[in-house]
Parts: sequence; C-alpha cells; structure tokens
Amino acid sequence: MAAILIVDDERSMREFLKILLENAGYTSVTVGNGGAALKALQGQHFDLVISDIRMPDMNGLDLLARIKEIDATLPVVLITAYASPNDAVTAMRGGAYDYLTKPFKVDEIDRIVASALASATAPLKEEAPALAGIIGDSPEMLKIFDQVRQVAPTHANVVIYGESGTGKELVAKAIHQLSRVAANPFMPIICNAIPESLFESELFGHVKGAFTGATTNKTGLLEAANNGSVFLDEIGELPPLIQTKLLRVLQEREFKPVGGTETVKTNVRIICATNKDLEEEVMAGRFREDLFYRLAVVPIRVPPLRARKSDIPRLIDHFLRKYSELFGKQVNAISSYAMEVLMDYDFPGNVRELENIIERGVAMESSNIILPESLTLATHRREMARRLTDPDLPLLDESAVFELGLEEVLARQEKHFIEMALAKANNSKIRAAELLKMSFRSLRYKTKKYGMDT
Repeated sequence: MAAILIVDDERSMREFLKILLENAGYTSVTVGNGGAALKALQGQHFDLVISDIRMPDMNGLDLLARIKEIDATLPVVLITAYASPNDAVTAMRGGAYDYLTKPFKVDEIDRIVASALASATAPLKEEAPALAGIIGDSPEMLKIFDQVRQVAPTHANVVIYGESGTGKELVAKAIHQLSRVAANPFMPIICNAIPESLFESELFGHVKGAFTGATTNKTGLLEAANNGSVFLDEIGELPPLIQTKLLRVLQEREFKPVGGTETVKTNVRIICATNKDLEEEVMAGRFREDLFYRLAVVPIRVPPLRARKSDIPRLIDHFLRKYSELFGKQVNAISSYAMEVLMDYDFPGNVRELENIIERGVAMESSNIILPESLTLATHRREMARRLTDPDLPLLDESAVFELGLEEVLARQEKHFIEMALAKANNSKIRAAELLKMSFRSLRYKTKKYGMDT
C-alpha cells in the first residue's frame, strides 16, 4: 500500500486530500509546512509527496529542491490556487512529477497520483504494443489489425485509404511483413513524387538507348520486387498512360521495359494508398474503372488521429522513448497539462504531426518532462487563441468554440472581461465586482484562478 505525504498550510485542504487518498486505498500523513514535511521524510518512507506551492516559511518549490537532495527518485506533485506559468515551469524543471491548480477534480488527482506512483519504479514506460510497427489499442486500430492479419497471408491487392500522416505506409509494411513473401523485397513508390516523364522507366525499367540519357539497361521496380510487394503511395496521382500499363501487369503478370521487345514476367503483390476517394475519381473520369476493381480487392481505411484519441498517450510514450534515445536525453514523461493540450488538439497532420511535436519537444526541453511551453502546435490554433481576447470579435465565435472547446472559450472570455472591469474600476475589486454584477468573494476567487492577483 503506497504511503503519501500531504503538505499544505490549509487544514481543510489537508483533510480533503487525506480522505480522498485513503478512500482510494492509500495511506497518508498530513503536515502543515515544509519543515514538518522534511522531519516526516526523515522518520518514515513515503512513495509520493503532494505539496502546496505557496506556504509560509518554506514554499513548495524550496521544499521540492530539498526533497530532491534527499531522494531524487521520490515523485512530488505540487498544487496551487495561483495558476502561475512561471511557478509551473520552475516546478517541472526542478523535478516535480506534475502540478495541479485548485480547484481540481477528484478524478484528476486520482489519475495523477496513480501515474506518479507507477512512474516511480520505471524511468520510461513500457514500450507501447504494436503490430508490425503500428501502435494503438483503440477499437478503430484493433479493427485495422484484424484486417491486416486476415489479408496479409493472401495475395489479394489492397487499397489503403486515409489522410496524410495517418500511417498508411506502416499498414502496407505490416501487410508485407505478415505475408508469405515477407523475406522478399518491399518496394515503395510515391506516385506524385516522380515526374511523369520518368515514371514509366522507374516502374517498368528501360533498355539501353530507349531515350536520350538511357546509357545502360535499368531494372524497374516491378522486376526488382518480383515475388515481393510493391507499395504505390498516392495511387490517385498515377498518370493515365501508367494506369493502362499497370492494368496489363495485373491482368497478364507481365510487361515490357521502355524501349524493350522482350516480355518480363513478374509476380508482385500491389498494395496502394491514397487520400482521395478512388470511386469519386472513377466517376470523374480521372481513374480507370477496370484498374480500380483490380486494385481495390480489399479496401482498408485508416482513421485520422482525432478519431482515435485514446491512442495518443501510447504514441507519445513511443516517441518519447525513440527521441530520448536518439538525442541521448532522458525526457521520459509529459506533464498532465501538456497531455491535456494534446488530447484537445485535432492534429490536422495526424500521427506524423504528433511525432514532429514530440521530437521537437524532446530536442528543446531542458528538464526530464515535456511541458506545455515545449509544445509547438499549428499556427492557426495559436491565432485562434489570440482572437479570443479581441474585444471587437463576437462574444462566442463559432469557429473558436469548435476549435478549442466551449470551456476554454468561456474561460478566456471571462478572464478578458474581468480584466476590463478591473481596469475600469482602477483595480478596485469591490467596484469591479459591482460592475460585473457578482459577489466580491466570487471575483476574488476568479482573479486567483486566472493568476491575476499582484
């Protein structure tokens, strides 16, 4: 049973936390200041310390530093009623496991306590489970795993649909790795990255003298991948001439290199991917209908990251491990507030964008934990946050609500109007409360909540 030390100069908060933690199955000891906390640590083993930041004599940040001198591995969670970004950054960089702002939700403290205790025995979380490199255990991804396992042993052609950055190539590799030809080549081709004039040569090869610059014979990817798999990414961009020639390969299992007269036999499996709707492309006359039916024997649709958000924590753990090892650092966790920011974000760039965010965060972070300040999200979201404080905008901007969420929009608007009232009242809270038609006590609580007290 884990033992937790609670440090807070407010008796009501100590009692509240003690009841909460003991109902959750932990044992706890409460003290009212930093000096008493250090004495308790000398006389008893604790698995976790929860401390207020603002206390007389010794504040929570000083206590944190003293605790880390005694036992650098002991997790410390700091709590405060004054949401100061500077305090939060100092706390996390000083080695705090996480921080909470009052008032907090019961399930929030339960989650952070459980996470802090679990992290105490392992510097990095266990590697996320994966199927041939694909990480996720959401219902959406488990469905993908089932489809991959079913289709992989067959020789059926597959079309993988999904937005850019969702991991379509990983799905294609998984199909190949679980197939009967896994030991043979897997050849990826990005259809929109090769000039149309060179595409035929890349795919089918050419013979010497076939065109200007063809000074030697060249083996095409379809021949090089014989008895293996060819992955055609962005198949919707395939030029019309190549569509016709690829159809013959699928029908006859043979082709002729550019400029050649001899037929080359091939036995390749075609796996395609696209972010377009191929049926719509067929209806629009941009994609051959007969080729579509040859390719799309088995369709697999990879969901965007915003549709499987429960996979985000596992993906973050994986990328933290990957880039900590790559950069020779020990950034082994992410703060709950940074996690909350990411869980609320829609990721227009999907998994690729998440990986980029974590890579940059690990590279730039000076502590062992990713903080909200280390996250760099899409510019349009930062611009949306700025617009929320513009007094010339409507009170509730529809795009802002749908982008950031109603709670965040309301909180920003509330803070904005409190600032306006305080300015109009020359910083008199009593007068500002009257202007806002609210009680002085409510206004005082909200100014503390938003870190507006000086």
